[in-house]
Amino acid sequence: MSPTPLIRIDILSAVPDIMVSAINASIIKIAQEKGIAKINLHNLHDYSDNKFRHIDDYPFGGAAGMLIKCQPVFDCIEKLRSERDYDEIIYMSADGQNLNQSISNELSLKRNIIIIAGRYKGIDQRIRDYFVTREISIGDYVLSGGELPAIVLTDSIVRLLPGVLGDLSSALEDSYQDGMLEPPRYTRPAEFRGMKVPEVLLSGDPKKIKEWENEQSINKTKSRKPYLLD
Repeated sequence: MSPTPLIRIDILSAVPDIMVSAINASIIKIAQEKGIAKINLHNLHDYSDNKFRHIDDYPFGGAAGMLIKCQPVFDCIEKLRSERDYDEIIYMSADGQNLNQSISNELSLKRNIIIIAGRYKGIDQRIRDYFVTREISIGDYVLSGGELPAIVLTDSIVRLLPGVLGDLSSALEDSYQDGMLEPPRYTRPAEFRGMKVPEVLLSGDPKKIKEWENEQSINKTKSRKPYLLD
C-alpha cells in the first residue's frame, strides 16, 4: 500500500504539456516516487463545453487579447473540490504577491493545493473573485502564461517536504531561510588553478566556520539585497 502523500498539488492549465518534463525530473520526480508529493496536471480544454474545445473568448469592453472563460475553470475546480477539500486555490498572476521563502515555507505545510496557470490575457475576474484564495507572482514582469511560474512555486514547496532532499539541513540552510543570502560554498579540490578555498573552511573548527558563514551572509546580503536586512 503506497503512503499517503504529504501534499497534493493540482495545476490547471491551457497548455499542460509545458510542465510535463519539469514534474517528471529531479526533485519533483523524487518526491513523487517516494510518495511524498502528488502532482496532477489538468488540461482545461478537457473541461470545455464547446465542441471545438475552446476555452477562451474576447473580453468585454474592447480590450485586446483573449481571456480564459469561467466555465472550464469552474467545472474543473468543482470536480476537484467534490473529491477533497483544498487549503489554497492559487492563481499565478503578474499582479500577485511576489513569491518569497516565507510563502513557500507556509505552503509546504498544506495538504491540498490548486494552482491556476493563466494564459492569453489571463482569466475572467469572476474566477478570481469566486475561487482564488491567494495570488502569487514570481517577479515584476510578464510571461506568456502561468505554467512556468506554477512550476517554480511547486518546486519551491516540494523541496521543503521531509524526506525529499537527502539532507534536510540542505533546505534549511538555503538563502532566505533566515532572512539572509547564503554564504559562498566550496568543494574539492582545496586549490584549483591557483584559487584557494578560504582557510577557515579547512580548519575543522565549527565555531569559526559558523562565524565566517554568518559574516559572509551579512556582507553578501548587505551588498546584493540590503532590503532583506530591514
